[in-house]
Amino acid sequence: MGLQRLQKIIAAAGVDSRRKCEELILSGAVSVNGRVVEMLPAFADPDKDIITVNGRKIAQAKKVYYLLNKPKGVPGTNVDSQGRPTVVDIIQSALGGGRERLFCIGKLDADTKGLIILTNDSELASRLTNPRYRVVRTYIAEVEGRVLPEHVEKMKKGVWLSDGRTGPATVKILNRGFRRTFVEITITQGLNRPARRMLAKVGLKVKSLKRIKIGKIISSGIGVGKVRHLKHSEVAYLKKITET
Repeated sequence: MGLQRLQKIIAAAGVDSRRKCEELILSGAVSVNGRVVEMLPAFADPDKDIITVNGRKIAQAKKVYYLLNKPKGVPGTNVDSQGRPTVVDIIQSALGGGRERLFCIGKLDADTKGLIILTNDSELASRLTNPRYRVVRTYIAEVEGRVLPEHVEKMKKGVWLSDGRTGPATVKILNRGFRRTFVEITITQGLNRPARRMLAKVGLKVKSLKRIKIGKIISSGIGVGKVRHLKHSEVAYLKKITET
């Protein structure tokens, strides 16, 4: 695994948040191979070094990978500024607790339903959220009124948002009516809420939005609010598509 920041290793082992782990290090509560560490930055190799906190050896956290079908109304983040239960709370409740420090891969706003991956594998999480690897995400949106050809063409080419331009999108009309239209959008852009904001930018009002696919991983068989472990083949796939 190689050298990593000491506070990151301790936090990943479930000791506390990364900020609190920094405070533990500065207070002299952490030792690496018998030597007290009191300054930052500090580094260690979790595969080779013996790390203790207040005299107790920490265990390297087992890598876990979860797939959640997020319901509407739940923030798709680790913590919520309004104190609402988050996707992490759903997983811990469903699985009977757990001290892993989980990272959300591809955050979803509270109003968007669908797939989200959570893991304590910080390296994979970082790669999957890096625009360099162009991991595709597919959504189904229900919008008010008719989606016209000019709407589709604008989204396919990409539109300018406040934090950048969206990349070209694949857009497919699933069902078109006068009062509402269902449209499938596949994008790779790593901007915040890209599908919802893209639709708004071209003048379409979103009634509902759901992410149904991350790369080749689909929502089939997972009920709303339900969670499962990713299969070994799915984890291998995610690692493969983010290889350098």
